[in-house]
Amino acid sequence: MRRVITILCAGVFLAAPLQAFAAPWLGPGDARARHSIQKLSDRGHLDASTTTWPINWADLEQGLDESSDSSVATQRAYLGFEREQQAETGFRGELKLEGANDPAFLRGFYDLPREEGQLTATLQWQGEAWAAGISPSAVADPGDGKEFRLDGSYVAATAGNWVLGVGAIDRWWGPGWQSTMILSNNARPIPAVWIDRKASLAPESDLLSWVGPWKLNLFLGQLEEERAIPDAKIIGMRVTFIPAEGLEIGLSRIIMFGGEGRPEGLSTVWDALIGKDNIEVDEGETGEDDASNQIATIDARYGFPVGEQTMGLYAQMMGEDEAGYLPSRKSWLFGIDWTTQVLSSDQQWFVEFTNTLAEDLIGDPRPNYAYDHFNYTTGYQYYGRAVGSTFDADAEALSLGLLNFLPDGSNLTATFTYANLNKDGGNRVSQPDDEVFYNVPDGAQKVSIANLGYGNEVLGGWLDLNLQLTDKEIQLLGGEKDRWSLSASWKYRF
Repeated sequence: MRRVITILCAGVFLAAPLQAFAAPWLGPGDARARHSIQKLSDRGHLDASTTTWPINWADLEQGLDESSDSSVATQRAYLGFEREQQAETGFRGELKLEGANDPAFLRGFYDLPREEGQLTATLQWQGEAWAAGISPSAVADPGDGKEFRLDGSYVAATAGNWVLGVGAIDRWWGPGWQSTMILSNNARPIPAVWIDRKASLAPESDLLSWVGPWKLNLFLGQLEEERAIPDAKIIGMRVTFIPAEGLEIGLSRIIMFGGEGRPEGLSTVWDALIGKDNIEVDEGETGEDDASNQIATIDARYGFPVGEQTMGLYAQMMGEDEAGYLPSRKSWLFGIDWTTQVLSSDQQWFVEFTNTLAEDLIGDPRPNYAYDHFNYTTGYQYYGRAVGSTFDADAEALSLGLLNFLPDGSNLTATFTYANLNKDGGNRVSQPDDEVFYNVPDGAQKVSIANLGYGNEVLGGWLDLNLQLTDKEIQLLGGEKDRWSLSASWKYRF
């Protein structure tokens, strides 16, 4: 496996001369950018995936062209500004300072601090054929014991309509605003090599024309050493397509395999890909024949204009097992989002329901099943945070969110969530390292969570303030969370 990673890393550099334009991306965390992209798409100005982050700038070019649709003028202007800031050739830098009295439990799509204190200096360079960035961070009182990090660093190049990269970048796969079932930016980014389709072009073949614009994302990542099975590997795959205007369908799959004492050769990967090792183990059995932990999701979003505004309906289904080549042991996410414009400000609303207790909505509930595996007992975690839903497994949550974007560029956000965490009260996650704070709900608990945010330009940079309040302390395997979390993040570009 290390040879495969080395070959893929080398391929990134060898591919650089094949294309005259590199493809930097817009990463998850910027709610205003997401609102802008989604509104442009729902009004028919984008034919590209909007549920797979990062989003390459090559996919956004068509939506930034001038048009007579005045209802998306502010959204187009904001994305145009970000393109000038992030997608121009040459060097650019960024300094980011973050702090919190206690990092928030519920992060959602937004870029909230994961630590009590962090200073990050980023230097990026984009040429005509490739792009690179280095992003060292110093962390105060880290929740995983890592005081120095390189999260956000990468090297990427293009080959035709493909982007090859190596590094550690945030991802968000799915249509949800508050949660996603399979891959979110809740945990630190996982170091990986990847290949993504740069632009969501439709097939030229008449036979496949019904697929519409499509996108493919593949990565091979390395998990941390501090696990029940150290140094496990992770494969991520996602394909999205737009068969009809406004309708986007996504298919995703995650395979966790290998690690110390576990098989990780090509035959192991092949058996996992074709589902040959996907078995259900009864209590008392060892499960030695099940060499990987897999989950898969199917999601769909349909967006459409309503007057000068937009609305979208979305759903995501996750399966822990496979039956008839489809996910089984299902968990669900449902949501509706819409936009309004009041007092010259743009608003983004959403209502979202998440249930991560397998078979709870349809069938007999299966607690301690979702995100769980009898071999990989640390679970679907990376350095103590869930890689998928922030709520983790066996949870049920209902969220209402409002994002208000003022004409002067500032923004106000408010969300309210009622969550029933760890509904069965069981503890299924092993904790092999005392230095890692495990953000996993410990015991059954019902909690109300309110989140208020404000962002504006300060001292030539951008300041985000966030306050998260809960009606009671949340009990986690790592310890008790405060009932309030106040955080600030200041970012300066140069």
